[in-house]
Amino acid sequence: NLEAIEAILDEVGEEIPVQLGGGIRSLETIEKYLDAGLSYVIIGTAAVKNPGFLQDACTAFSGSIIVGLDAKDGKVATDGWSKLTGHEVVDLAKKFEDYGVESIVYTDIGRD
Repeated sequence: NLEAIEAILDEVGEEIPVQLGGGIRSLETIEKYLDAGLSYVIIGTAAVKNPGFLQDACTAFSGSIIVGLDAKDGKVATDGWSKLTGHEVVDLAKKFEDYGVESIVYTDIGRD
């Protein structure tokens, strides 16, 4: 995976910010990707299931953490949209904003 990322980064150059998401569950993984040259890392399910991890990531990598929130009828979905939680998407977005996330990518999976 890292070789593919490095190839993409070499192709687009430093002027175009590149982000990556999917399966990111450790600070070590985030560090590896950012050290490789990525501008942002997107944390999805792990942010919902382990908010402490998200807080730690925002502290350690300020300005580089994006949260991906997927929702149907206002309720957050996790695990590749397979599980609906009881969390209201707007409430979680506000909470994660307070943690210091750089941005939030929202997908209304009811329309997708």
